[in-house]
Amino acid sequence: MFCTQCGTKLDEDARFCTGCGKPTAHPPVEDTFTAQEPRYDQAPPGAENAGWSGAQESAAPHRRLRRIRANKKIAGVCAGFAEYFDMDPTLMRLIWVGLLLVPPHIGLIAYIIAWVVLPKS
Repeated sequence: MFCTQCGTKLDEDARFCTGCGKPTAHPPVEDTFTAQEPRYDQAPPGAENAGWSGAQESAAPHRRLRRIRANKKIAGVCAGFAEYFDMDPTLMRLIWVGLLLVPPHIGLIAYIIAWVVLPKS
């Protein structure tokens, strides 16, 4: 086999010319490894009965921001925020106290607004 552009002699299984780099007329060689790319718009194999509903469903469970009355100290706002952000309620309470100490008392204002706005659980 010869290159049609420069005339260099090529091996029969060559895909490119060694002299000029032009592709040969042969179709590309198939890879022996034929792994399928994962499809994220379809259910994985064996997930028919696992509650799969398609790509529109997010991987994380749906969480609502709410006041939790079972784990409350004052109104349940800190416990609700702690559950929403998946953290310890004591750490969230310390964050709210830190916000309370900021000069315009943004923590107090935000806590009162959250107390009024957030639904009870």
